[in-house]
Amino acid sequence: MRALQIERSLARFAAARVSTHPHPLRLSEVDPPTLPGPEWQLVRPRLSGICGSDLATVGGRSSRWFEPIVSFPFVPGHEVVAETDDGARVVIEPVLHCAIRGVQPRCPACTEGRTNHCERLVAGHLSAGLQTGYCHDTGGGWSVALAAHPAQLHTVPEGWSDEAAVMVEPTACAVHAALAAPGVTQPAGHDLTGVVIGAGTIGLATIAAVTRLRPDIATLIAVAKHPDQRRLARELGATHVVEPGEIRRAVRRATGSWILDQGQLTGGAGVVWDCVGSSASIADALAVAAPGATVVLAGMPGHVGVDLTGLWQREIRLAGAYAYGPEPQAGGRHSFALAMEVVESAGLDRLVSARYSLDRFADAIDHAAHAGGRGATKIVFDLRNERRR
Repeated sequence: MRALQIERSLARFAAARVSTHPHPLRLSEVDPPTLPGPEWQLVRPRLSGICGSDLATVGGRSSRWFEPIVSFPFVPGHEVVAETDDGARVVIEPVLHCAIRGVQPRCPACTEGRTNHCERLVAGHLSAGLQTGYCHDTGGGWSVALAAHPAQLHTVPEGWSDEAAVMVEPTACAVHAALAAPGVTQPAGHDLTGVVIGAGTIGLATIAAVTRLRPDIATLIAVAKHPDQRRLARELGATHVVEPGEIRRAVRRATGSWILDQGQLTGGAGVVWDCVGSSASIADALAVAAPGATVVLAGMPGHVGVDLTGLWQREIRLAGAYAYGPEPQAGGRHSFALAMEVVESAGLDRLVSARYSLDRFADAIDHAAHAGGRGATKIVFDLRNERRR
């Protein structure tokens, strides 16, 4: 079968850092994954998204933190809507936790339902891999077929487009981030203010999730770099939309804070979602977070250099938001169920901007890497005609 595959090659990863060509990625003819157990099945991807973490991997910029919890060679692609043998469409929940790996007894996190915190990502009858799309044995969405466990499959609602379905996984990440942090009490006379930094796929999905799932956030300020991103941020519910250089003034006006000589605020927003994960975005988040506030890292960071003095002095909480699970702030409902509601109510299928065949993977990766500046958001591989080749 045809698949895009990444092999462990230090030379290729090094070359990818200095070139726009995705050197570690190869289009190959490979055998379909061997099913790890009788309950597993092969499913056929229809659309598969290109995520920021995929771009970091292909570009040789992914953190070495991941090395022990991936297995080479692997087929990328974890944002997947696929088709089963009986013609049903399903969305893949990619985390490869204890139940999927056949691990008994389950780790403490999985026992409590927190599968995104699974401690057994290298155990059981699968190769190492935190998710489908990073595990040699399962395959991934950038291919004609992948192996899936029943616990990973969510039925696509009747009447949905594939474009809506492929947005469920990234939106589930955004839902988890939106619900990850309680707000702090704002100064008298000011309602709770939240800030979303970044307006790529995760940023826009987070705006949609916050406006629909966080009624405690009265004012939501979105920070967006490009004109189309600013338009979408407004349409998805942001109260105010500003460019990156305007973030401090916007938060000062919304919260009644003072702004000091170095640009930091005396007060600030009760919750800040950083959907970029760069040194600059984390610094901005800390600068506009109120004392006692929470900064949620929704965008995957790597090695960053940030002055944490403000975090210490103002007792700001820095929280990661990875994957999905039961959401206590939503009565224990799962992120994927909530994500389906957000995708439908917000019309997030419109974020799918371009579709590419596997043959055009270099163009697809380049488009995804420069999506914002080109008026695009989510770039996907279209596999619907691949199996006819």
